Amino acid sequence: MDGLELRLLGIAGPAGWPEPGCRCASCTRMRAAHRRFEPTRVLLDGVPLDQCRREEIPGGFEIRTPRGHRVLFASRPGARPRPPAPGPYDAVLLDLAGDPAHLGWLRHIGAVTSATRVEAVQVDHRIASPAELERRLERWRRPFTAPWRTLILGGARSGKSEEAEKRVLADADVTYVATGVMHPDDPDWRARIAAHRARRPGWWETTETIDVAGLLRTASGTLLIDGMGTWLTAMFDALGAWEYPRAVQPRVDELVTAWRSTEAHVVAVSDEVGLSVVPETPVGRAFRDLLGRLNQRLAAESEETALVVAGRVLDLP
Repeated sequence: MDGLELRLLGIAGPAGWPEPGCRCASCTRMRAAHRRFEPTRVLLDGVPLDQCRREEIPGGFEIRTPRGHRVLFASRPGARPRPPAPGPYDAVLLDLAGDPAHLGWLRHIGAVTSATRVEAVQVDHRIASPAELERRLERWRRPFTAPWRTLILGGARSGKSEEAEKRVLADADVTYVATGVMHPDDPDWRARIAAHRARRPGWWETTETIDVAGLLRTASGTLLIDGMGTWLTAMFDALGAWEYPRAVQPRVDELVTAWRSTEAHVVAVSDEVGLSVVPETPVGRAFRDLLGRLNQRLAAESEETALVVAGRVLDLP
């Protein structure tokens, strides 16, 4: 069978992007740039999508083109079409601006393979700009081949964890590595853990461990490690090192060595400590210095490093 001919005449939601009368920052930014994306219209093998043979399914359509290609289509913003039968698609046209994790699930069940063409449709002001859309699509269309290491830095409530999660949402299999120690008597901590779990797709695996070096040595899929600050705190606790911080250094060296030699696709979150206040206590300053040096060493061994501030991402060369 010849390759699928797919032509996108429009990729926006039903009202286009920007939406008429909308005053959100995304739509206003589009108007200021004199840009507009038309509502989604697609030609498949030279035929309009709505003239192809199609089966309505929850969230959209399964389509057969005139040349027999199989296509999955999200019919509206927020739609998550579910394949009615097993097997890979030649193309999937999905609401990636709204739910990139749907693409990860399709990969997880084998409906999307490396041969499947992936396109975003039903795009609208749920994403900040076309540039941001392209930045995301670069990762979502073709997940990185391992080994690949990414370090995401940011301060408290900066959005660094959310950014790390977005980078791997379209991966087929992800292991979320929680390095923090659960505090069952702390309601605020329990609420934070619950919020993190609610954001994660249900098919992700979760591992709660401080043996991050061991995971890095043995894993071959995608690891999302959140995060290095809580890991270092756990190391101080496990070794009783608050009075003797140097005791942690061999564990730090072990982690960096495993990071350098891993065969996995790894995205790790860490706290940027250089912009915070100077700790009042000697042990607080020792912890800050150790974490800052760990960040530097991981960044030096990473293919990508990014800083997140107020939910905005700055990729660091």
